This record gives sequence, C-alpha cells and structure tokens, in this order.
Amino acid sequence: MAYVSQELKGKLSPAIKAVCEKYGIRASIAVRHHSTLCLNVKSGAIDFIGNSNRVCGGDFYQVQRGFKPNTTGYDQVNPYHFQNHYDGDARAFLTEVLAVMNDGNWDKSDIQSDYFNVGWYVDVNIGAWNKPYTVA
Repeated sequence: MAYVSQELKGKLSPAIKAVCEKYGIRASIAVRHHSTLCLNVKSGAIDFIGNSNRVCGGDFYQVQRGFKPNTTGYDQVNPYHFQNHYDGDARAFLTEVLAVMNDGNWDKSDIQSDYFNVGWYVDVNIGAWNKPYTVA
C-alpha cells in the first residue's frame, strides 16, 4: 500500500528544493492523502505550458488524437510519459525533480492482474486550478 509520511517528505525536501533552485523554480511540497508526494510549481523561469503546447502541437500523433492547446495556465504532469510532452529545460527539470522525488521508491505493480504495489505516488502540478502558473 502506498504511504508517504511527513518524515519522508522532510527527508526528500532539501534535494527537491535544490533542483528547483537550480532551475529558478518556485514551488511547494505537500503530502496528499498519505499516499502521494506532490510538488506544486507556482512560478519560474521555464514556460512549461508554452513548451508543452509547442511540443504536443508539433507531434503528429497528438494532433491526430485531437490535441488542443492548454490555455488555463494549469497542468498536471504525467510522471510516466512527460518525456513525450516536454523538451529542453522543462524536460530536464522534470527528469531531475521526479528522480529526486522517487528516491527510495519502488514499483512492483502488475497492471495486467490489477495489482498495484508502490512505495508512494508522485504528482507534479504546474500552477493551480485557481491560480495559474506564472513565468518569471
């Protein structure tokens, strides 16, 4: 069963904050439902949403599946497929921060038999539904 404690959050926080500082990102770290470690990105030097719109808008398969540009200022990063949605500094930041957030985590899931066994889940939110991400 997935579980993340405040102690684990405290242990991982310095490394997460170091990655954010390296890329000029302002973010907060939270634990949701005792199972998910969340990074809520508020503002920074990287235009994540513009980057994603450009990358996905130029991808033939995304366009064929009905891609529409994000105009909300809010995005939830898919930690399993973010490489297909971002490039450049955005992808580099997400690669580094997700590696740090998953330090010590495991995934022994077998989705074919509907069995999920992870240490904890990881979410990265760009902006919030009520406060859009701002590029500094």
